[in-house]
Amino acid sequence: MYRSHNCGALNASNIAEKVKLSGWVQRVRNLGGMTFIDLRDRYGITQLAFNDGWDKELLEKARKTGREFVIRVSGEVLERESKNLQMPTGEIEVKVSEIEILNASKTPPFTIENDTDGGEELRMKYRYLDLRREPVQANIKLRHQVAQAVRGFLNQEDFLEIETPYLIKSTPEGARDFVVPSRMNTGQFYALPQSPQTFKQLLMVSGYDRYYQIVRCFRDEDLRADRQPEFTQIDCEMAFVEQEDILQQFEGLIRHLLKEVKGVDIQEVPRITYAEAMRRFGNDKPDIRFGMELNEINAMVQHKGFKVFDDAELVLAISVPQAASYSRKQLDALAKWVKRPQIGMNGLIYSKYNEDGTYKSSVDKFFDEAAQVDWHQKLESKPGDLILILAGEKNLCRKAMSELRLYMAEELGFRKADNYAPLWVLDFPLLEWDEESNRFHAMHHPFTSPKPEDLALLDSDPGKVRANAYDLVLNGNEIGGGSIRIHNREVQSRMFEVLGFSDEEAKAQFGFLMDAFEYGAPPHGGIAFGFDRLVALLGGSETIRDFIAFPKNNAGRDLMINSPSAVSADQLEELGLDLSPSQEA
Repeated sequence: MYRSHNCGALNASNIAEKVKLSGWVQRVRNLGGMTFIDLRDRYGITQLAFNDGWDKELLEKARKTGREFVIRVSGEVLERESKNLQMPTGEIEVKVSEIEILNASKTPPFTIENDTDGGEELRMKYRYLDLRREPVQANIKLRHQVAQAVRGFLNQEDFLEIETPYLIKSTPEGARDFVVPSRMNTGQFYALPQSPQTFKQLLMVSGYDRYYQIVRCFRDEDLRADRQPEFTQIDCEMAFVEQEDILQQFEGLIRHLLKEVKGVDIQEVPRITYAEAMRRFGNDKPDIRFGMELNEINAMVQHKGFKVFDDAELVLAISVPQAASYSRKQLDALAKWVKRPQIGMNGLIYSKYNEDGTYKSSVDKFFDEAAQVDWHQKLESKPGDLILILAGEKNLCRKAMSELRLYMAEELGFRKADNYAPLWVLDFPLLEWDEESNRFHAMHHPFTSPKPEDLALLDSDPGKVRANAYDLVLNGNEIGGGSIRIHNREVQSRMFEVLGFSDEEAKAQFGFLMDAFEYGAPPHGGIAFGFDRLVALLGGSETIRDFIAFPKNNAGRDLMINSPSAVSADQLEELGLDLSPSQEA
């Protein structure tokens, strides 16, 4: 028997028991005639004690171990003299009577500690060592806990977990596909799914009216901290539903997860339209944990002789609580921040409402105190608050102010990771115009239904059609998105036409779905949650790599197994692929 207990199980109730433990050596402390070993497994750490007064030979054997050696010990549980009440096992130690080195270890390239000395690239190369660290293990356990909570909730709600294929057909919409050559069908390719979208719709046609799947998806796109080429979705679909049914059902899921995983009670999830989100917050996934909403002040500041405002298409202001104390140096730094290419503004204007009731701005020459009083009243400022103003082209200004709002909230500590504020965003545009391709693209995907009252606009003014779509946002991050689907062949054909598909292209790409709609397709809709991002947010982070066992780096590479990599000429030949350079002049 390798162990009678794990390394996190023993406490004062086990004193005088004979036990067996196995695990990895966290550290060895040699103290003259005594040696202590901290033995670690995924459950915790137990202190092992060796004394030359007990057994010199055993002591010498213990001193031959090192960090990350795998050992097995037998011994008796003793009460520790110097207790560590911060550890579950901190009241006891094990007086070792037998030790066996199961496997020696090279000195690890970084310390396997909570606060490691290893950089990210090094830890990704040796990910199997990084996974031994307690913070990473906590993240992986959280991922498991969230997955089980999702399954428990959906199973109780009569959803069926059904697997869909990984080798599917490439489609032109959305991000780039990863393609897989077929040996048995030379010159033809599968694609890895960006989403099980069409399959879950077919399941609705097949009568499986409540489906879910925690599923791996793939997108060949540029990466960021919250993106990976392979990622996991909680994919769901329901038949015989309207939008309200979906919102109620999956609001219940997010409330269940927050309660089950974080112990947080959310009474209701507020809802706003896409248009309102853009007007009040400047983006379609607003963080509502703090105020600082965007205010249009064109009418208050234009035609006053200040050219920056007079020439602007839009003038926006936010009121930052308790920031009037910002120094000139801090305000200059903010002005420099908004001028960065990523933000793209020409400058920043401020107005302070000082604690003593006075006002001071960077445009005192053009706007007297009475004008500034009006600004602060409109923004409902309080003494000690600071108004920040941006002016310029409408879309650029709104995006820049959204970024500035989030930056200020981060700087002032308003974006607390343990404060959860979910939000539904509704009524997105169905289509967006792409100047490069000179045609409309689906804002979500081509199977999203228009709002019934906007259906006629598909012929007269497609750009004004609203989608029967919804996103669930948590703390300024989109964690889920979905829609009521088109279930009528004629409407789906019209949608493909608006998107620029010929009849032949539509039939070649989606003929199977169109055909299915002719055999009694019910009204249906669904949603997909970004599982990696959801877990990261519940773990207090926005970086999903930390919550994936074997992630890729920002270049889409797995540094541990050195993937992607070249394949042999024999493999390429078998697949009917020739990647040799062209011999043509």
